[in-house]
Amino acid sequence: MSGKDEYYNKSKQQGYRARSAYKLKQIDEESDLFERGDTVVDLGAAPGGWLQVAAEEVGESGTVVGVDLQRIDDLDEHDAETIRGDMTEERTRHYLREAVGERGADVVLSDMAPNMTGEYSLDHARSVHLARQAFDVAEELLAPGGDFVVKVFQGEDLDAFREDVRSEFQYLRTVSPPASRDSSSEVYLVAKGLNTAPVAAGDRVEVTVEELGDEGDGIAYVEGYSLFVPDADVGDTVTVEVDEAKPRFGFAERVDGGSDAEGDDARGG
Repeated sequence: MSGKDEYYNKSKQQGYRARSAYKLKQIDEESDLFERGDTVVDLGAAPGGWLQVAAEEVGESGTVVGVDLQRIDDLDEHDAETIRGDMTEERTRHYLREAVGERGADVVLSDMAPNMTGEYSLDHARSVHLARQAFDVAEELLAPGGDFVVKVFQGEDLDAFREDVRSEFQYLRTVSPPASRDSSSEVYLVAKGLNTAPVAAGDRVEVTVEELGDEGDGIAYVEGYSLFVPDADVGDTVTVEVDEAKPRFGFAERVDGGSDAEGDDARGG
């Protein structure tokens, strides 16, 4: 039995609207995308196979929103909101933002593919263009730390797109799920941990410590972003170098010759 027949028949037997549902299942198994209660946006969601998988994984406490130019029939066993429209248009983005809410999405998915011409370089270029549009939507809708999955065809423009995505997330890998057809040139970029930090590793900034964390480290804020600063007390204004910038908080070390240096003097005495 061919791979195509296996997943096609399996989707019919298990009630999924498309064999592509197994691609998302396999990506999730490998990359741990979903948690109960998550908010998930699926771009290019028709006929709804990925919506079914996402709704199963996030449960009744989660929110699943699909958008497509085509009409998407309501899911029988799961709740999912669907929006018919072009994701690049402001009107559709407005409805998406309303459906997602102020907290933002935890995961944005895109399994979109261009209408195939049979000319590989053109199909690849169109695929990357669609993926970049999905990336723009993901950056707008994702909450800090959110994840992004996008399909793209392999080709000369893939590396540049991959680096653009990598620069905005903590982690990126390229996945080829077993459910993809052997003849397909598609891959999925799985980007985890959207980084909306106003600072990056290596940056030097002057901050004022406003409170102490549970472990006794000072906490300073840069545009509302938390930086943990060891060896600093509330009220200290210090110059720090950022060691690590995670999506919601970062770690920094003093570089102003503060209490570390004083401690060295005391031990030397």
